[in-house]
Amino acid sequence: MSKTIRIYCKNTQTYDLFPMGTSVQDIYEHMAAELLPGAIAAKVNNKTVSLQYELYNPKQIEFIDINSSSGMRAYVRTLTFILSAAISELFPGCVFRLEHPVSKGYYCELELGRPLDPSDLEAIKQRMRELIQANNPIEYIEDETVQVVDMFRARGRQDLVDLLLTKGSLYSGYVKMGWHIDYYYGALAVSSGFIKLFDLKPYFGGFLLQIPDRSNPTKLESIVPQHKMLGVFNEYLNWNRIMNLSNVGDLNKACLRGESTNLINISESLQEKKMAQIADQIHQKGTVKVILISGPSSSGKTTFAKRLMIQLMVLGIKPVSLSLDDYFVEREQTPLDEYGEYDFESLHALDLDLFNRQLKALLAGESVEIPRFNFSLGKKEYTGDTLQLHEHSVLILEGIHALNPELLPSIPKKLLFKVYVSALTSMSLDEHNWIPTTDNRLLRRIIRDFKYRGYSARDTISRWESVRAGEEKWIFPYQENADAMFNSALIFEFSVLRSHAEPILRQVPQNCPEYAEAHRLLRFLEYFVSISDPEIPPTSLLREFLGGSSFRY
Repeated sequence: MSKTIRIYCKNTQTYDLFPMGTSVQDIYEHMAAELLPGAIAAKVNNKTVSLQYELYNPKQIEFIDINSSSGMRAYVRTLTFILSAAISELFPGCVFRLEHPVSKGYYCELELGRPLDPSDLEAIKQRMRELIQANNPIEYIEDETVQVVDMFRARGRQDLVDLLLTKGSLYSGYVKMGWHIDYYYGALAVSSGFIKLFDLKPYFGGFLLQIPDRSNPTKLESIVPQHKMLGVFNEYLNWNRIMNLSNVGDLNKACLRGESTNLINISESLQEKKMAQIADQIHQKGTVKVILISGPSSSGKTTFAKRLMIQLMVLGIKPVSLSLDDYFVEREQTPLDEYGEYDFESLHALDLDLFNRQLKALLAGESVEIPRFNFSLGKKEYTGDTLQLHEHSVLILEGIHALNPELLPSIPKKLLFKVYVSALTSMSLDEHNWIPTTDNRLLRRIIRDFKYRGYSARDTISRWESVRAGEEKWIFPYQENADAMFNSALIFEFSVLRSHAEPILRQVPQNCPEYAEAHRLLRFLEYFVSISDPEIPPTSLLREFLGGSSFRY
């Protein structure tokens, strides 16, 4: 008689016994399929795994669908795998790259030796539909890394060869569907039939892979024009390729050759040049009196603003900063969110009337007594601090609402210059595995919160979904309003963040929901060769998060 193991299902809050070696898929069909149809993966002891995963010990399981961030990632990986299989069949030997998220989808490139034609996309879509209709099984297979590397080398995937060799693991896993194999660093669906909705649209020389809307999985995400954002991504992708650093394998090899110092110096110099160019734009415009700086959490907005001020002073401009945080309404006047809690991220949590009155007075050359918001008491206080703009002065405003046209509805546009700052990660793990820009910012925030705000990684991760929701509502819709976009990501960044983030992430206990994200980030960081940070200059944007900055915050 086979031994049994006791399984607890969080979805149904029930226990049941199963033979040792039972797959998560079989447990799902027995315990949770009726309650949660369409589960694509599961969290086993708070680690996200494929439904193919087999169990040999008592476990806690939570089944997930694409309404969760982990489930959506599994969906997109599976969709990408099917896309790469279709392209490999139709265009053998071509190079397919999934580059980065943009316009509510994923921008892809296909090197055919000729321009991409709409008929090519139709052929790819048709083959994808056939693969989905066939409901082909997707297997996860693990083997010695040298054997896996040989298979990918034979298929011309040098990007994966370099990634796996520099990662240094004895064994590596890959996914297989029929004859097609590929590599992904997270869970996929157990068969192609799990994919229900997708589309491919021509997009700026490549194409856009469209995915379902997480809030309404029966419809596709609407394409949101992000031409400026795409331009920034493409500029940095081209720069990476010139530097022969298209993916993490390339980066790791450069670090192992002892070139990390050179990478740091070049990356920092590139950022300094970009800041100088933005300062030149402001100077050349000639009419700018207010510089508005916005961007999502942990983008490095504060350091960017300080370094931009230096570049402006070089040009004879005298910058003066004003914090939007001092213009919150009194605590009891703060609008409430859908849960009845204070919504501090709402535009209307700011005293817009007072702010606009004082700004107009400043622009008229008047001296203004500015408030200081007392966050402990939840009210504004006046302590005699005054501000006045002179002939060569410009006012710098930094905040999440800085690009929202409702912030300054009556200020002439010629007086304004808007800058959007974000960590736009332009490097991929390999040709088919992108690096989410949100992971870059989340790791920065985890390190900063731990070092300077007394928050654990668990605390930061637990708040992240709420932070992201606020960004989706109040920041991202207005990013294309920017006169200039600044990419605060540094090409060597993850190699430095690794040694800082790993010990913090390892403190997240396994018995909490945040462990799944901590575990995913730890697995992700393992792909990077770690480099130390003594040679990062004290003015670097990274110093805002790591410490050792020459700026005061």
